[in-house]
Amino acid sequence: MGIKNVTVAGLFFLFCIAGQAQIILDSTHKVVNYADSALRIRNINPYFTLHVDSTLRYAFEINKDQSQYYWYLKNSPVGLKINKDNGLLTFKAEKSYFLSGKLKYDFEYKVNIGIQNLNTPAERIDTSFILLFYSTEIIPSKIKPTVTKTLYIDEGDTISFKLQCDNGSFPIEEITYFSNYQAKSLTPVNKCNDDYTWYAPFDFIKEGDKDRQKMLELFFVGTNKFSNRDTAIIQVYVRENINYPQRVMEFEKLRKDVMDYIVQLKSSFRIIDKKLKRTKKTRTGFDLGSAATGLGGTVFSSMSTPDQKTVGKILPSVGVALVPVKEATAPNISSDQNMASLIRNSIKRLEYLIADNTIVGERDPEILIKTKKLKDELKQMQIQLIDVPIAEENLNSKELDEYFNNPKVNKKYKVKKK
Repeated sequence: MGIKNVTVAGLFFLFCIAGQAQIILDSTHKVVNYADSALRIRNINPYFTLHVDSTLRYAFEINKDQSQYYWYLKNSPVGLKINKDNGLLTFKAEKSYFLSGKLKYDFEYKVNIGIQNLNTPAERIDTSFILLFYSTEIIPSKIKPTVTKTLYIDEGDTISFKLQCDNGSFPIEEITYFSNYQAKSLTPVNKCNDDYTWYAPFDFIKEGDKDRQKMLELFFVGTNKFSNRDTAIIQVYVRENINYPQRVMEFEKLRKDVMDYIVQLKSSFRIIDKKLKRTKKTRTGFDLGSAATGLGGTVFSSMSTPDQKTVGKILPSVGVALVPVKEATAPNISSDQNMASLIRNSIKRLEYLIADNTIVGERDPEILIKTKKLKDELKQMQIQLIDVPIAEENLNSKELDEYFNNPKVNKKYKVKKK
């Protein structure tokens, strides 16, 4: 009897700790009734793995009368269903779900499942299981840039496109790139949907490149977790172009050099012209003096007194003596006259070239031609006028312009009609 009592007491203790049973004892300490009171799912499966196009049918069981309970799912993937009355879980893993992107391979779907008493809402169970789909058919993942395989750009242009991915069975996890010429992206390129951005420098085309263009090949390599690769190739034809900002700066500097040279030539012209003017005045003075002595000799020779006649004979000799003095004092140098005319013509020509070769806007398509013409003409003028003395005085362009455009000065160098 003692052994029985110990056995019954031990069983009672175990069931009470487990919280799973209700034990009723009579006065003789014998078990009269046993009842499973806590609601539980007897055959819960924590992990389901399904092949594509397979079917799942799994009936959950509880330790109660199922007619009094209601089954439900939360966060279930598309197509997964459960019978609310008997707990039958069904699923048809159709391939169209995966092709349309509604379901994914090798992705663990956590599904929440629950059961609740219809009459006693507090009596319920909430648990979960994992559902994973797999396929033996390998669909390759591919890189798809958002541009065509062949691009044409000019130097100074920027290309930018997105590297999209068409993910198959195993998505592309990393993207690397390389090229036949140095063409580093201005934006990072590591994964799908990153942007590749590249600026074509103006010195990309070299002197010896054929047809004045160069082909840049870009190779984008995508790798999945199994090191399988897909490569997309983009061919970029880069054509030679004008570096307009730099060319405009070069043109403006050349134009300033030409204008400075014009100012120097005007100063030299003024020096030579004033020298010619002083020489002309000196020679005119000698000529008038010589003429006056000749006329005076004639006048004195016609007088009656001997002294006056003697003076009349001397005066013409004085006029004749003034001629070599004039040539020695103010020689008539035709080279100065020719040099002044040459300088004036050169100034006029350079001013005309400046006006005729002005660039239009910041992207004048003829800027290279105009720059070359100005450079060649300036070099030719400098060689032609290499012997012209350049004045070291402070140059005032306004004063020089007034002197150069003076009507009296212009009259001296104006072409006379015959």
